[in-house]
Amino acid sequence: MIPIAGSAYTYTYATLGELIAWIIGWDLILEYAFSNMSVSVGFAAHIVDLLDWLGIHLSPKWLSPAYLPLGLQDLAGKDIFLPGWHPGFDFPAFAVVLLLTVVLVRGIRESARTNNIMVLVKIAAILLFISFGLSFIHTSNYHPFSPNGFTGVLAGGSIIFFTYIGFDSVSTASEECKNPKRDVPIGIIATLIVCTILYIGVAVVLTGMVPWQSVAGDAAPVVNALKRVSLTPGGHRLNLVRLFVLIGALVGMISSILVFQLGQARVWFAMSRDRLLPDAFSKLHPRFRTPAFATWFAGILVAIPAGVFDVGSFAEMSNIGTLFAFVLVSIGVIVLRYKDPTRHRGFRVPFGPVIPILSTVFCILLMAGLPAVTWIRFFVWLIIGLFVYYFYSRKRSEFYKG
Repeated sequence: MIPIAGSAYTYTYATLGELIAWIIGWDLILEYAFSNMSVSVGFAAHIVDLLDWLGIHLSPKWLSPAYLPLGLQDLAGKDIFLPGWHPGFDFPAFAVVLLLTVVLVRGIRESARTNNIMVLVKIAAILLFISFGLSFIHTSNYHPFSPNGFTGVLAGGSIIFFTYIGFDSVSTASEECKNPKRDVPIGIIATLIVCTILYIGVAVVLTGMVPWQSVAGDAAPVVNALKRVSLTPGGHRLNLVRLFVLIGALVGMISSILVFQLGQARVWFAMSRDRLLPDAFSKLHPRFRTPAFATWFAGILVAIPAGVFDVGSFAEMSNIGTLFAFVLVSIGVIVLRYKDPTRHRGFRVPFGPVIPILSTVFCILLMAGLPAVTWIRFFVWLIIGLFVYYFYSRKRSEFYKG
């Protein structure tokens, strides 16, 4: 209905006004940045596994984040690094973000073609893991089926939620779709159904193959589970499967980083075009016609912290931003339905206000499952954003009346 770059920022601007739009835009910056930092750290962990499969053993000092709240252990449970800080830097996480930033600066078409191939490889790897892993399931690992009760399910849902940002990312590039009113809803709903089925399949097989405790805090849980099982009697045939899954996971994470960085740069671009951020963010590259400055800024913003912090810290911060954005989008659907009921809609949310109300309630419920420290950091981020808006962005806005 609003086929303009900017995702939830653009929707809230059209329905709830500039101040709420600024809050959600500032929130989206947090959401996309932290989600990509998280995926980048996971990418680096899989690079370590690939090097291990190839028999190459490099110093973990330059292959793991400088801050590890749970430490780092080998498969035998021995400490490589104790919890806390250690001298080092996660170079694979840093490098992959900068390399993909170069790809995005060169243009959306090259990025889209590359991404299509990567998605096919990723799905093939997931299906391979599920099909081979089924025969290594131990039903004893399912007892108890919910070891931490409903609060554990809620916390798990809250932490994994950042992976669903990809569906929001589809809408950030709606300006570049041929028929956004048809293509965007079909793209989001179809991929949502397929990905949910694949998520359930991976979760069932993974927690059946190994005890759930062994994957807690692991940035590469699937390949490490395959490695553990491949060392058991009869598990040697999983060694080759592990390689294919590793490649698929690496390719999949590259595609995720690509999409998230694309989305982040488009949010910067949209906010700048509305004069809420400096004009440099909406300037296009003279040759590639992409928001080059916004893309580079987003790349550097993600790459450096990705080399320093662990996957868990990033995921929690990204999730609260994502859920908050989805709450405002859901409210915006209800507001626009009553504010502008006669406007043409290429797609209508079914069952009136019921779906957006349920969406709002469930998102708030998931937000309640996040740690208190995450809420504190989130509110600090929002307060900083309000200061920036009041003292800078508000005065640049076309609606400012002095």
